[in-house]
Formats: sequence, C-alpha cells, structure tokens
Amino acid sequence: MKRQLTIVGILIIALLIVDQAIKLYIKANFLPWEYHNVIGEWFKIRYTENQGMAFGTTFGSGIWHKLALSIFRFIAVIFIAFYIFREAKKGVKTEYLIAIALVFSGATGNLIDSMLHDFIFPFNPCHQYNWMEGTDIFAKCKDYPIDFEVRHQGFLLGSVVDMFQFDVTWPNWVPLVGGNEVFPAIWNLADACISIGVIMMILRQRVYFPKKEKS
Repeated sequence: MKRQLTIVGILIIALLIVDQAIKLYIKANFLPWEYHNVIGEWFKIRYTENQGMAFGTTFGSGIWHKLALSIFRFIAVIFIAFYIFREAKKGVKTEYLIAIALVFSGATGNLIDSMLHDFIFPFNPCHQYNWMEGTDIFAKCKDYPIDFEVRHQGFLLGSVVDMFQFDVTWPNWVPLVGGNEVFPAIWNLADACISIGVIMMILRQRVYFPKKEKS
C-alpha cells in the first residue's frame, strides 16, 4: 500500500506542477488567441480561457453556476482522494490507482485555475474570453465604444486556461461530417488526464475488477 501511494503521489504532484507551469507560461507570454504550430499545421498551441467545464463546455452565466461547478470539482477532488486511499488499502492493482490519480490530477489542476488565477493575474475586460452575457457586471474597455458584460471574479470564479488544439478537418467526401473539424475543442493537460484516466477504466475494467470464480 505504501509503495502504491508513493507512486500515485509522485504522479499527481508531477502532473499538477507540469499542468500549472504550462498554464502560467502561456498566460504570461501569449496574447489572447495567439497560436504557434507545434507539429506541422495540425497541432497548435493556441491560448484561450474557458469559464465552464472541460474542453470549453459552458455551464451558465450566473455566479451560482460557476460556484456550483467549482464546488462540485472541490467535492469530487476530496471524494477521489479518499477513494484512492480506500482502494489502496484493498490491494487493488497499481494501474487502477494510476487511472484514478489521472482523473484526480485533472480535476485538481482545473480547480486550481478557478481558485487562484484571478489573484495571480490582473483582470483584463478587453479580453474576449472574459466577456459573459447575463452577469450584469459591465466594464469599460478603451478599445471598444461600448461597455461589455464580464464574468464574475474571485475565489472559485476564475477561468480555466486552455492551449492545445488539433487543427484537423474531415475530408469533404466523408458523409455528414465532411469539412468539419475532427476535434474542435481547445484543451489542456488536466483535460487530457481526466480523459485518459476514464478511458483506462472503461477499457481495462475487466482487469481492474476481475470476476471471482464460483467455487
């Protein structure tokens, strides 16, 4: 158990450090929507922020919508942490604990953005990703003649930084989806961790939860 928890702990800490290092670097050095090709023209680093869930999915414009999402993440992180300890005590496979740790790392990484980034970086109402209709919070921007509604700010209200993008479209001859983007979302390392962890648990569930043979 101790060895398993050590492996999982090191993995979680490493992923959180890398996730936040990437986000802080992008936020400090890129302009909104600035991008650079990484592999040809199909994989890019493009700076944006989202105010909702993984892969830019929105949840609503009210302050309680954002708080509910952040509180849900917070509760989920606590639950997953206890679950990891409980499963380790049962002597489950290390690979299964790693899958859970990936989900934990991703949820925690995005939660840190919501908790702390508004206190680390100044709020810029001129950045489009800070605009949000329905908040009734108006801010002036010298670059525009009208005031814009902007998102709520503060603890648990910060946006999540995203940067990775697959810029690939389906061939025109493909039915229904031809010409559309294969995966239009812009994502971060935390999103990838959650996705990989969930996929591992789906594909490897027979290994993680072997059926007991009837005596």
